[in-house]
Amino acid sequence: MTAAALVLLAGVTLGAVPLWRDLPVIPRIRLRAGVLLSIGAVAVAVSAWLAVNSSRHTHTDRELAVALSILASMAAGGPVTKAVLRLADPGPAQAPTGPAQPNLLTGGAWIGALERIAVTTTLLAGWPEGLALVLAVKGLGRYPELRSADRPGTAERFIIGTFSSVLWACACAGVGLALLR
Repeated sequence: MTAAALVLLAGVTLGAVPLWRDLPVIPRIRLRAGVLLSIGAVAVAVSAWLAVNSSRHTHTDRELAVALSILASMAAGGPVTKAVLRLADPGPAQAPTGPAQPNLLTGGAWIGALERIAVTTTLLAGWPEGLALVLAVKGLGRYPELRSADRPGTAERFIIGTFSSVLWACACAGVGLALLR
């Protein structure tokens, strides 16, 4: 069962890579975002179940568990966060405007990926206090932009995006921890 959990975690990672491009804008965008979110959550839950019910883990399994947990956290977290933001957005679906619009928070994808790597790594290392440090640095770093944002809902999108990103990272770390036991 350990191998199945590792394969499923690798599949989540590889399946998420092409989804880093923005989700296609279609009238049923909430449906597509919901399906993506559901598939990702089920895949991680099944990975966790397989990991918990595995009896023996080799040294290689443990190394792969750490690597794949961090990779799945980083790679699949972006599309999952986009899906959650799409589901939370009450307005009509719009094409992304990119960094040319000055009132949007820039660098969010990179910051989110680094945040998920940091969160997953601190949890796998047995240092949950690191999660508070990561969130504090992110919040303080974004505070001036959030304070001066003239676009309504920017702070709410920041909070929703951060929470969904961190929860995904924690879920991936949980699978890794189950495989490390």
